[in-house]
Amino acid sequence: MRVIIEPTYERMSQWAADYVAKRIIDAKPTAEKPFVLGCPTGSSPLGLYKALIKKYEAGELSFENVVTFNMDEYVHLPEEHPESYHSFMWKNFFSQIDIKPENVHILNGNAADLQQECEAYEKAIEAAGGIDLFMGGVGPDGHLAFNEPGSSLASKTRIKTLTTDTIIANSRFFDYDMNLVPKQALTVGIGTVMAAKEVLLVCNGHHKARALQHIVDGEVSHKWTASMLQMHPHSIVVCDEAACDELTVGTYKYYLDKERGNL
Repeated sequence: MRVIIEPTYERMSQWAADYVAKRIIDAKPTAEKPFVLGCPTGSSPLGLYKALIKKYEAGELSFENVVTFNMDEYVHLPEEHPESYHSFMWKNFFSQIDIKPENVHILNGNAADLQQECEAYEKAIEAAGGIDLFMGGVGPDGHLAFNEPGSSLASKTRIKTLTTDTIIANSRFFDYDMNLVPKQALTVGIGTVMAAKEVLLVCNGHHKARALQHIVDGEVSHKWTASMLQMHPHSIVVCDEAACDELTVGTYKYYLDKERGNL
C-alpha cells in the first residue's frame, strides 16, 4: 500500500486528480479499448472531481473514451431525486466533462429485480475488461462503498442494509431527517473493488482519522472493510494531515520519508 500525505484537502484532491489524469492519458484509450474508471460519491471525492473537470476544461484531459462504473446507489430513491447518486454524479462531474452518456454505468436502485441488477452489473464490468482504476472514499467506520462493518471481504455487487451510523451520517443530505434516508443500497463488493487493476482511496478530515489508522496501521478486518486494500497489489491512500491524527509518529514519518525518496 502506498500512502500519500498532503497538508490540506485541496492538495490531497489535486494529487489524486493528477494521478488519475496521468493514468488515463498514459493508457491512450480508444473507443475499442476504453479506460475503465470506478467512481465514488460523497463529500470526500468532490475536490477530486473538481480538479479533473479543470483539467478537461484546460484541454489537458478527455473522457471521450472513458467508461465509468459507480460504486453504489440507494434503493427505491427515484433517479431524479436530488440526493440520488445518479443526480450527484451528473451534477458534480459527468455533465461538466465530455463523457458519453452510454459509457456511464450506475446501479439501478429501482430495478424490478434488484438481485438480477447486481448480477448484471458484475457481468457488465467483466464485459468492459475489468476496472482499470477504482477511485473511492471511506466512511468514519472504515466502510468502502456501502460495505458496512461486518461485510464479507470477498463480496461482490449486492443489496446491503445500511447501518444506523451510516444513516445518521447521510441524514445531512436529507435535512437531517433519518426517516428520509433510504435504508438499503446497491453496492459493489469489496471483492469487486479488489479485482480492479488499481485502487485509489481519498481520506480527509479528523473524523476519518480512526478509519485511516485501521486501514494503514491495523490488521485486515471485516470490521473495517477498507483495510482490505492492504492486500491489493496496487492500492494508494491519499489523505490530508487532519486524517493522520491517529497514526503513530513512526508510521506518519515513514510514509512521508518514503515519498521523499529517503527509503
